[in-house]
Amino acid sequence: MAGNGEPTVIKKYANRRLYNTGTSTYVTLEDLAKMVKDGEDFIVNDAKSGEDLTHAVLTQIIFEQEGKTGQAMLPVSVLRQLISFYGDQMQMVLPSYLEHSMALFSKEQERIREQMTSMVGKTPIDIMASGQQMIEEQTRRNMEMFRNAMQMFSPFAASEAAGEATEEASSEESSPDDLKSMREQIAAMQRKLDSMDK
Repeated sequence: MAGNGEPTVIKKYANRRLYNTGTSTYVTLEDLAKMVKDGEDFIVNDAKSGEDLTHAVLTQIIFEQEGKTGQAMLPVSVLRQLISFYGDQMQMVLPSYLEHSMALFSKEQERIREQMTSMVGKTPIDIMASGQQMIEEQTRRNMEMFRNAMQMFSPFAASEAAGEATEEASSEESSPDDLKSMREQIAAMQRKLDSMDK
């Protein structure tokens, strides 16, 4: 590990080999996956250009983990949804939302593990009911977090988004007017962000 709280630098060479500068050894994607699980922070740089390749390498690790038998965590429906967001107005909001959702899930994982352990010996119906309750609770927390994130952009937009989210939760379909209003709010947020960059 790097000293002074700095992330360990991993150098990626043209031959695709990865070199851990902290331990002065060559490592594999499996080794990097273990570092992530152990909470060790690292960045991956191209050995020649110095370009940051961390995102690409982490994505490659996920790809390999998903390919392992019984290791898939991302259902096809989720992958399709992620792909559909590329180029969409919601693309700017989604990364922050996913990051906060995963942080919340990580924070709650011990409580979830305890609940799952308490299910041992219960009937499948009890397990399904308890699992459904956990999912509903997590969804409520995610929606609250999304409303808070929207409030950072605009308190007015947040209150409208909160109202729309509540309406959508209680009905199966959104009206075209609600969808249009939400698109206009997202476009307004994008304009605000663009003007802030200038």
